Amino acid sequence: MSNVDLINRLEEKVLAGQDITREEARKLEELTGSDLYHLFAAASRIRDIRAGKKVDLCSIINAKSGRCSENCKFCAQSAHHQTGVDVYDLLDGETIIERALQMEAEGAGRFSLVTSGRGISEGDFVKVLSIYRRLARETNLKLCASLGIITENMARSLREAGVSMYHHNVETSESYFPQICTTHSYQDRINTIKACQAADLDVCSGGIISMGETMGQRLEMAFTLRELEVQSIPINILNPIAGTALETQPVLPPLEILQTIAIYRFILPQAMLRFAGGRENALRNLQSMGYLAGINATLVGSYLTTSGRTVAEDIQMILDMGLVV
Repeated sequence: MSNVDLINRLEEKVLAGQDITREEARKLEELTGSDLYHLFAAASRIRDIRAGKKVDLCSIINAKSGRCSENCKFCAQSAHHQTGVDVYDLLDGETIIERALQMEAEGAGRFSLVTSGRGISEGDFVKVLSIYRRLARETNLKLCASLGIITENMARSLREAGVSMYHHNVETSESYFPQICTTHSYQDRINTIKACQAADLDVCSGGIISMGETMGQRLEMAFTLRELEVQSIPINILNPIAGTALETQPVLPPLEILQTIAIYRFILPQAMLRFAGGRENALRNLQSMGYLAGINATLVGSYLTTSGRTVAEDIQMILDMGLVV
């Protein structure tokens, strides 16, 4: 069987509502050269048919920055690294509301508070709930939260305050996670995801690629997310930051990044595969190819410690690719 026949067969399988296996995904991993463009086109068709052509736009605010106790090797906010990142406590409600209204006006449909740290203190959590109640009253945004490790009861409180989705990345595969973080376990992250699902919150969970993992380990993460039935999956690409443990880590070639995205679309045909941090530096002029490879959601505006493109630029790129915001 030729590689093009293989891609066509697996595309037909996915479009028929069947899951591809790990062995079949590994065959897609082996593709090179011009076969990759057939893979991208197939992933785009899968996205159009299984998930639709509408692209979900979300935005975030770095609501509490720095001094994180965890030692994640990629993170500029870890207290284990010296990066010169801004350090501040929880922002006041007015600042957060102002940012949310700005992002809504620019076209974002979702908005999330992101706080640094293993988890959030009881006092800050009370303040955050009050801010979310205001956001629910004063904006039309879908509200998300990213507050670290939380319990099911905390998740229920967030839902009652108007939050509909909780973000908590698995970061990488279980087999590679000990190479990235040792201050908490992979199971800690899974437990938070399950606590949120038990509280009837949607879950947004993905990770960062290009941290030294193999393609096989990237696909391992995708199958974990499929097993967890996660429907919003941020795909970050490492932006090596001076002062972090990964500051000298080489970034993957653009075509390998796009191949990863396309195989994720085969594994997770109905999910929101969300372009997130690092895409500007890693893909450069090939960012729009991410949509050909199956992307259907995008984090817009600035990220936690780095700046992104303008929202208008991202919207124009999406429209130019024949998709809908």
